[in-house]
Amino acid sequence: MDIEKKVKKMVENKINELGFVLDGVDYLKEEGLNILRITIDKSGYVNLEDCELVSKAIDPMFDEDLIEESYILEVSSKEKGEIEDGQ
Repeated sequence: MDIEKKVKKMVENKINELGFVLDGVDYLKEEGLNILRITIDKSGYVNLEDCELVSKAIDPMFDEDLIEESYILEVSSKEKGEIEDGQ
């Protein structure tokens, strides 16, 4: 089982308990850094505090055996941060 599937299986229930939906898990390399990106969604808008809440809740679930390399855990929203012009 690859890292993304293992992570999804491990964190999905906790994310759901917090009132969010796990939209995706990506393990990738960006600018020489390993990034574990967890994308969440919910009814309405996902804000920075939501991402922080989920990050703090799932961070203790990770142990050294799951990913051997050093990595950055990133929790982000499905939205792309586009600003509507209100017209």
